Amino acid sequence: MKIKYGMILAAGLGTRMHPLTLKTPKPLLEINNSSLLERAINLLISHGVQEININVHYLPDQIYTFINDKKFQVKITISSEENLLLDTGGGVLKGTQNFGDDPFFVVNPDTVWSKHYLEELKRLEAMYFKNNKPTLLLVKKKLSIDPSFKGDFNLNNEKISKDDENQFIFTGLQITNRSVLITEKTEVFSMNKIWGKLIKEKNLQGLESNQKFYHLNTFDMYKKILSLNITD
Repeated sequence: MKIKYGMILAAGLGTRMHPLTLKTPKPLLEINNSSLLERAINLLISHGVQEININVHYLPDQIYTFINDKKFQVKITISSEENLLLDTGGGVLKGTQNFGDDPFFVVNPDTVWSKHYLEELKRLEAMYFKNNKPTLLLVKKKLSIDPSFKGDFNLNNEKISKDDENQFIFTGLQITNRSVLITEKTEVFSMNKIWGKLIKEKNLQGLESNQKFYHLNTFDMYKKILSLNITD
Protein backbone atom coordinates (compact mmCIF):
# COMPACT_ATOMS: atom_id res chain seq x y z
CA MET A 1 0.00 0.00 0.00
CA LYS A 2 1.04 3.58 -0.60
CA ILE A 3 0.21 6.64 1.45
CA LYS A 4 -1.29 9.27 -0.84
CA TYR A 5 -1.69 12.20 1.55
CA GLY A 6 0.77 14.53 3.24
CA MET A 7 0.63 17.52 5.60
CA ILE A 8 3.38 20.14 5.88
CA LEU A 9 3.54 22.35 8.98
CA ALA A 10 4.38 25.85 7.73
CA ALA A 11 2.50 28.08 10.18
CA GLY A 12 5.26 28.83 12.69
CA LEU A 13 6.48 32.34 13.45
CA GLY A 14 10.19 31.58 13.16
CA THR A 15 11.12 34.19 15.78
CA ARG A 16 14.45 32.53 16.61
CA MET A 17 15.49 33.07 13.00
CA HIS A 18 15.35 36.86 13.20
CA PRO A 19 16.35 38.95 11.33
CA LEU A 20 15.86 36.53 8.40
CA THR A 21 12.20 35.92 9.17
CA LEU A 22 11.16 39.52 9.76
CA LYS A 23 10.07 39.75 6.12
CA THR A 24 10.19 36.12 5.00
CA PRO A 25 8.32 33.13 6.48
CA LYS A 26 10.76 30.52 7.73
CA PRO A 27 9.62 27.77 5.29
CA LEU A 28 10.73 29.97 2.39
CA LEU A 29 14.30 30.34 3.61
CA GLU A 30 16.63 28.72 1.10
CA ILE A 31 19.45 26.21 1.37
CA ASN A 32 21.43 26.11 -1.86
CA ASN A 33 18.67 27.82 -3.90
CA SER A 34 15.95 25.48 -2.68
CA SER A 35 13.55 26.61 0.05
CA LEU A 36 12.79 24.47 3.07
CA LEU A 37 9.18 24.20 1.94
CA GLU A 38 10.13 23.13 -1.57
CA ARG A 39 12.40 20.43 -0.17
CA ALA A 40 9.54 19.06 1.95
CA ILE A 41 7.10 19.13 -0.98
CA ASN A 42 9.56 17.44 -3.33
CA LEU A 43 10.27 14.70 -0.79
CA LEU A 44 6.57 13.81 -0.63
CA ILE A 45 6.11 14.04 -4.40
CA SER A 46 9.13 11.80 -4.99
CA HIS A 47 7.62 9.20 -2.70
CA GLY A 48 4.35 9.25 -4.63
CA VAL A 49 2.10 11.38 -2.42
CA GLN A 50 -0.84 12.70 -4.46
CA GLU A 51 -2.28 15.44 -2.24
CA ILE A 52 -0.56 17.80 0.17
CA ASN A 53 -2.03 20.24 2.67
CA ILE A 54 0.08 23.11 4.00
CA ASN A 55 -0.98 25.19 6.99
CA VAL A 56 -0.10 28.90 7.07
CA HIS A 57 -0.22 31.73 9.61
CA TYR A 58 2.73 34.12 9.40
CA LEU A 59 3.15 36.11 6.13
CA PRO A 60 0.79 33.66 4.38
CA ASP A 61 0.57 35.58 1.11
CA GLN A 62 4.18 34.75 0.35
CA ILE A 63 3.48 31.04 0.69
CA TYR A 64 0.34 31.30 -1.47
CA THR A 65 2.40 33.05 -4.15
CA PHE A 66 5.20 30.51 -3.91
CA ILE A 67 2.81 27.58 -4.39
CA ASN A 68 1.04 29.26 -7.33
CA ASP A 69 4.30 30.18 -9.06
CA LYS A 70 5.95 26.76 -8.69
CA LYS A 71 3.03 24.78 -10.18
CA PHE A 72 3.97 21.54 -8.46
CA GLN A 73 2.70 18.37 -10.15
CA VAL A 74 0.52 17.41 -7.18
CA LYS A 75 -2.67 18.71 -5.63
CA ILE A 76 -1.81 21.27 -2.92
CA THR A 77 -4.36 22.85 -0.59
CA ILE A 78 -3.84 25.50 2.07
CA SER A 79 -5.18 25.42 5.62
CA SER A 80 -5.34 28.98 6.94
CA GLU A 81 -4.56 29.68 10.58
CA GLU A 82 -4.28 33.41 10.02
CA ASN A 83 -6.81 34.20 12.75
CA LEU A 84 -5.69 31.60 15.29
CA LEU A 85 -2.46 29.62 15.44
CA LEU A 86 -3.51 26.07 16.31
CA ASP A 87 -0.16 24.56 17.37
CA THR A 88 1.07 21.36 15.73
CA GLY A 89 -1.75 19.00 16.74
CA GLY A 90 -4.56 21.44 16.12
CA GLY A 91 -3.00 22.40 12.80
CA VAL A 92 -2.77 18.80 11.65
CA LEU A 93 -6.34 18.05 12.71
CA LYS A 94 -7.72 21.02 10.78
CA GLY A 95 -5.52 20.57 7.72
CA THR A 96 -6.35 16.89 7.18
CA GLN A 97 -10.14 17.13 7.16
CA ASN A 98 -10.29 15.91 3.56
CA PHE A 99 -8.04 12.90 4.16
CA GLY A 100 -10.83 10.81 5.65
CA ASP A 101 -9.66 7.73 7.53
CA ASP A 102 -6.51 7.33 5.43
CA PRO A 103 -3.05 7.62 7.00
CA PHE A 104 -0.85 10.55 6.03
CA PHE A 105 2.66 11.90 6.37
CA VAL A 106 3.25 14.97 8.53
CA VAL A 107 6.43 16.88 7.69
CA ASN A 108 8.12 19.72 9.52
CA PRO A 109 10.06 21.80 6.95
CA ASP A 110 12.51 23.02 9.61
CA THR A 111 14.58 19.96 8.72
CA VAL A 112 16.64 20.14 5.53
CA TRP A 113 14.98 17.30 3.62
CA SER A 114 16.64 15.68 0.63
CA LYS A 115 16.38 12.65 -1.65
CA HIS A 116 18.57 10.75 0.83
CA TYR A 117 15.47 10.33 3.03
CA LEU A 118 13.42 8.54 0.38
CA GLU A 119 14.48 5.04 1.40
CA GLU A 120 13.60 5.84 5.01
CA LEU A 121 10.17 7.09 3.92
CA LYS A 122 9.57 3.68 2.34
CA ARG A 123 10.65 1.90 5.52
CA LEU A 124 8.54 4.22 7.68
CA GLU A 125 5.52 3.48 5.49
CA ALA A 126 6.13 -0.29 5.64
CA MET A 127 6.38 -0.15 9.44
CA TYR A 128 3.15 1.83 9.69
CA PHE A 129 1.17 -0.65 7.59
CA LYS A 130 2.70 -3.65 9.38
CA ASN A 131 1.48 -2.53 12.81
CA ASN A 132 -1.11 0.16 12.00
CA LYS A 133 0.28 2.50 14.64
CA PRO A 134 1.51 6.11 14.44
CA THR A 135 5.18 6.04 13.48
CA LEU A 136 7.91 8.65 13.95
CA LEU A 137 11.28 8.94 12.23
CA LEU A 138 13.93 9.46 14.92
CA VAL A 139 17.67 10.10 14.79
CA LYS A 140 20.39 9.64 17.39
CA LYS A 141 21.68 12.89 18.89
CA LYS A 142 25.21 12.19 17.67
CA LEU A 143 24.05 12.58 14.05
CA SER A 144 22.79 16.12 14.63
CA ILE A 145 25.08 19.01 13.71
CA ASP A 146 23.46 20.91 16.59
CA PRO A 147 24.92 19.64 19.90
CA SER A 148 22.34 21.57 21.94
CA PHE A 149 19.56 19.02 21.38
CA LYS A 150 18.78 17.23 24.64
CA GLY A 151 16.81 14.44 22.98
CA ASP A 152 13.07 13.82 22.68
CA PHE A 153 12.61 10.06 22.97
CA ASN A 154 14.22 6.68 23.43
CA LEU A 155 13.71 3.78 21.03
CA ASN A 156 13.71 0.09 21.90
CA ASN A 157 12.60 -2.59 19.44
CA GLU A 158 10.58 -0.01 17.50
CA LYS A 159 8.77 1.13 20.66
CA ILE A 160 9.09 4.80 21.65
CA SER A 161 9.45 5.91 25.24
CA LYS A 162 10.13 9.26 26.90
CA ASP A 163 12.47 9.13 29.87
CA ASP A 164 14.63 11.36 32.06
CA GLU A 165 17.49 10.91 29.57
CA ASN A 166 16.60 10.60 25.89
CA GLN A 167 19.01 9.60 23.12
CA PHE A 168 16.87 10.26 20.03
CA ILE A 169 15.64 13.42 18.32
CA PHE A 170 12.38 13.63 16.38
CA THR A 171 13.37 14.43 12.80
CA GLY A 172 10.09 16.13 11.92
CA LEU A 173 8.65 13.26 9.85
CA GLN A 174 5.82 11.00 10.97
CA ILE A 175 2.91 8.92 9.74
CA THR A 176 -0.37 9.11 11.60
CA ASN A 177 -4.12 9.24 11.06
CA ARG A 178 -7.02 11.35 12.28
CA SER A 179 -8.34 8.71 14.68
CA VAL A 180 -5.64 9.59 17.22
CA LEU A 181 -6.46 13.32 16.97
CA ILE A 182 -10.24 13.63 16.83
CA THR A 183 -10.77 12.76 20.51
CA GLU A 184 -8.91 15.91 21.58
CA LYS A 185 -11.46 18.42 22.90
CA THR A 186 -9.38 21.60 22.66
CA GLU A 187 -8.90 23.49 19.41
CA VAL A 188 -5.28 24.46 20.07
CA PHE A 189 -3.02 21.57 21.09
CA SER A 190 0.43 20.13 20.46
CA MET A 191 1.31 16.79 18.91
CA ASN A 192 3.35 16.21 22.08
CA LYS A 193 0.07 15.81 23.97
CA ILE A 194 -1.05 13.11 21.51
CA TRP A 195 2.32 11.36 21.61
CA GLY A 196 2.21 11.31 25.41
CA LYS A 197 -1.08 9.45 25.35
CA LEU A 198 0.16 7.02 22.71
CA ILE A 199 3.33 6.27 24.67
CA LYS A 200 1.28 5.45 27.79
CA GLU A 201 -0.81 3.07 25.67
CA LYS A 202 2.38 1.62 24.06
CA ASN A 203 1.01 2.63 20.68
CA LEU A 204 3.77 4.91 19.39
CA GLN A 205 6.46 3.30 17.29
CA GLY A 206 9.63 4.64 15.73
CA LEU A 207 12.15 4.08 12.98
CA GLU A 208 15.79 5.11 13.34
CA SER A 209 17.17 7.40 10.65
CA ASN A 210 20.77 7.05 9.54
CA GLN A 211 20.97 10.47 7.90
CA LYS A 212 23.05 13.38 9.15
CA PHE A 213 20.51 15.67 10.80
CA TYR A 214 20.31 19.30 9.68
CA HIS A 215 17.64 21.29 11.47
CA LEU A 216 17.10 25.06 11.30
CA ASN A 217 16.11 26.44 14.67
CA THR A 218 18.29 29.56 15.05
CA PHE A 219 19.95 32.18 12.88
CA ASP A 220 23.38 30.84 13.85
CA MET A 221 22.39 27.31 12.85
CA TYR A 222 21.18 28.62 9.49
CA LYS A 223 24.58 30.20 8.87
CA LYS A 224 26.32 26.97 9.92
CA ILE A 225 24.22 24.85 7.55
CA LEU A 226 24.82 27.30 4.68
CA SER A 227 28.56 27.01 5.23
CA LEU A 228 28.35 23.25 4.69
CA ASN A 229 27.23 23.82 1.08
CA ILE A 230 24.59 21.10 1.01
CA THR A 231 23.96 20.39 -2.67
CA ASP A 232 20.79 18.27 -2.74
